Amino acid sequence: MIKTLQQLLASLFLAGCSMLGIRNSAEAAYTLILQDGDIEIRAYRPLFIAETNVDADYANSGSIGFNRLAGYIFGNNRQQQKLAMTTPVYREQQGEKIAMTAPVIQQKSAGQWRMAFVMPPEYTLSTLPEPLDPLVEIKQLPAKKVAVLRYSGSLSEEKISTMANALSVWLNRHAYKVLSPARSAAYDPPWTIPALRRNVVHIDID
Repeated sequence: MIKTLQQLLASLFLAGCSMLGIRNSAEAAYTLILQDGDIEIRAYRPLFIAETNVDADYANSGSIGFNRLAGYIFGNNRQQQKLAMTTPVYREQQGEKIAMTAPVIQQKSAGQWRMAFVMPPEYTLSTLPEPLDPLVEIKQLPAKKVAVLRYSGSLSEEKISTMANALSVWLNRHAYKVLSPARSAAYDPPWTIPALRRNVVHIDID
């Protein structure tokens, strides 16, 4: 019961959302380069992430990775320091490099999934607390130019694949050079009303 309550509080803290999906967490800053309907080209500055690899399928990797990283920002670190969350959270399949800041990003690879929390911008590699869990790593991501497709509704693997394909078609049509597979990013907790969800697919471009 206590563990379940802790997980729920962690979810609420991370998402910064009400039951209806109203968000108040800070988001990683970016520069908007171009917008075409629900598709955007964005430039992201370098950022720091807390990252973990999870040996599980898509359905189970989310809760495992989330709880592991939530523990880190709730004080499971050498300094026993609590950190604010920057949205979104990323998940991607192992074998690919996480390339963005703030939703939950998820990307398919080969049996393992990588999840990352974006760290608040005021921290550096030397000032972020050291994780006590050896499965949590702190990394710096370089600046990126990213194509983004925003959508609402389900965050199923099927929907992610559909939206990733749509973004890929748009990039090919406009002659952009693709540098990464698609990643999924989610800004909301699972209980958010689907119509109010903010889901995003990212693809790194040249």
